Amino acid sequence: MFFDFVDELRAAGIPASFKEHLTLLEALDREVIERSPEAFYYLSRATFVKDEGLLDRFDQVFSKVFKGVMSDYGQNPVDVPEDWLKAVAEKFLSPEEMEQIKSLGDWDEIMDTLKKRLEEQKERHQGGNKWVGTGGTSPFGNSGYNPEGVRIGGESRHKRAIKVWDKREFKNLDNTKELGTRNIKMALRRLRRFAREGAADQLDIDATIEGTAKQGWLDIHMRPERRNAVKLLLFLDVGGSMDPFIKITEELFSAATSEFKNLEFFYFHNCLYEGVWKDNRRRWQERTKTWDVLHKYGHDYKVVFVGDAAMSPYEITHPGGSVEHMNEEAGATWMQRMTNTYPATVWLNPVPEKQWSYSQSTRVMKQLVNDRMYPLTLDGLDDAMRELSRKQA
Repeated sequence: MFFDFVDELRAAGIPASFKEHLTLLEALDREVIERSPEAFYYLSRATFVKDEGLLDRFDQVFSKVFKGVMSDYGQNPVDVPEDWLKAVAEKFLSPEEMEQIKSLGDWDEIMDTLKKRLEEQKERHQGGNKWVGTGGTSPFGNSGYNPEGVRIGGESRHKRAIKVWDKREFKNLDNTKELGTRNIKMALRRLRRFAREGAADQLDIDATIEGTAKQGWLDIHMRPERRNAVKLLLFLDVGGSMDPFIKITEELFSAATSEFKNLEFFYFHNCLYEGVWKDNRRRWQERTKTWDVLHKYGHDYKVVFVGDAAMSPYEITHPGGSVEHMNEEAGATWMQRMTNTYPATVWLNPVPEKQWSYSQSTRVMKQLVNDRMYPLTLDGLDDAMRELSRKQA
């Protein structure tokens, strides 16, 4: 199985030498890890992966070779009984029954009621219209129907929840994925400002010829390499409704990595809050404060957000609106700080532009980035780069 593992890694483009294979076997022989699939996963990943851009490909190979062996790892589950999160049936309601179900109220009223019911409820509940459970008409739970509510676990059926509590696992994007077309790279190249910076390591032929002619002997002149001096901050929305757009986002990520040497990237989910991260597997343990980003990177950085902006409007406008934690400040507050600090900010949306008007959250986010939201198409990308070019520092 280990030889198959190495062969699959090589086939996926991950350098896996015989020396690394022996290193892994030696580590196992010396029992440097506990005997668990999770420990073996991290040991083999540390042995073979030298570039974080290859992490996703390594996961795909590991899953293929050791399918059924690896257990779940990552974020701790939410404090809700696990069997509640398994939908046993969906209750089919007639249109007349749905009309009879009234909305519980606004955001604050729903959250206060949920808190009280979690305190009162002591056992599992299925069906009904009050308790937290499955297959009913309560505003709390999953696999049922209510005009608006809080989904706890399960899968979205009617897309009506205003908040979702559930265990979520996201994958890192693969920044080495090849583009389907060179036109995307060409569009990114509109955002260029060349400068000669750094060590003088290139021969300046013209200056050498001129100096030699003046001095009468060989007078060599060197100069720094000409590089794209544009500095870029890239914020990538991952997970949930962004899953269908992984391919196009990876292509953009790959192109940006190759085109911009001064590039920093961070992940976020749905809306920007007080923290961002670089590794989705450790996003709860290794987070970067958004304040630190604002203070570390200068105003001359260009900022590009990539996301579908599809979420409950509460996630943007209300404190505590995040689907994963209780954020003290609204997402809109953090977006305004970002655009105030970096005037050259755009948002790339993979959802077709004609559908934006149907999403309230998309309209709100478009306003927060000063209407500089562009579709993630060749034309949209071209327009976005032109906009950023007009705002040179």
